[in-house]
Amino acid sequence: MTTGLRVGVFLLAGRFPGQDDGTALRRARDAVVRAEAAGFDDAWIAEHHFMSYGTCPSAITFAAHALGATSRIGLGTAVSVLSTTHPVALAEQVALLDHLADGRLSLGVGRGGPWVDLEVLDTGLARYEHGFAEGLDLLLRGLTEPTVAADGDHFAFREVPMVPRPLTRPRPPVVVAATSEPTARLAAARGLPMLLGLHMTDDEKAAMVARYDATAREAGHDPASVRHVSAMLAQVADDRDQARAQVRAAMPGWLTEGLAGYVPIDGRPRPRRDPVPYTDFLAELHALGSPADCARRIRDSADRTGIRHVVLMVEARGDHQATMDNIARLGDEVLPLLR
Repeated sequence: MTTGLRVGVFLLAGRFPGQDDGTALRRARDAVVRAEAAGFDDAWIAEHHFMSYGTCPSAITFAAHALGATSRIGLGTAVSVLSTTHPVALAEQVALLDHLADGRLSLGVGRGGPWVDLEVLDTGLARYEHGFAEGLDLLLRGLTEPTVAADGDHFAFREVPMVPRPLTRPRPPVVVAATSEPTARLAAARGLPMLLGLHMTDDEKAAMVARYDATAREAGHDPASVRHVSAMLAQVADDRDQARAQVRAAMPGWLTEGLAGYVPIDGRPRPRRDPVPYTDFLAELHALGSPADCARRIRDSADRTGIRHVVLMVEARGDHQATMDNIARLGDEVLPLLR
């Protein structure tokens, strides 16, 4: 049986057809406030550049605003992309918010992709392909040590003091988005939890956790002490057919335009998903239906994967009021079944 389940919301701030950017961003902001009132443990915001799939280009900036608008709920970045930001600058921002929000911030980081962001933001393809481990280690030193210096392939600078130093010791929580076995091994070697995404099945997540555990033990870490995070889609309705119809009516239009924003920096082919089958795949995989259906699916996923921290993507209908209602029903009718 599932015990000790932590449940949050996962926000993409996607711009659905007919909306402007402000509509998408305000919906995500209001979702955090509603999630706090509904009793969720935390809220995680995604980061994207130059695309309508997600209109938030700085998860850490969004988190700062949302922390100021709330008093209890935790905030997480899902994720801050290390390939397009300087890890020491990110460590400074995390330390700042750690003080101002009394330790409510969790930092999710990821490698990102080989997209045009690397060109525009002038970090380059080499940072993406070869620099993630170096950037991650520099970030961790910036969050734990009083001074930091670098003499690596991608970062080189003299020693400087880290000011401010984080309130949370030994450091604020750091989670690594993992979509591949090498990234899972990298996180495991450092004892950092993984964030596993919507596109992965329970079996795929369980297999990733098993590979993580083996590497963690080899590195001297206890995998039982690590709390991974699993993203799921959640939509409450009167029954499963109604929830699937609601999601199918909205998501493909958003995905059609949004996924086109993934533009490679070089000539490599861009992965393509047909939005309608992909929506159907997510609807079949995740927590859609009555409150009992949603709670059962979330529990089953946690039991099969061993992951006890679940974050629910709640914006699948795109509409502001529908998102607020979904969060409220999840809080009132699903969370009590899980807890």
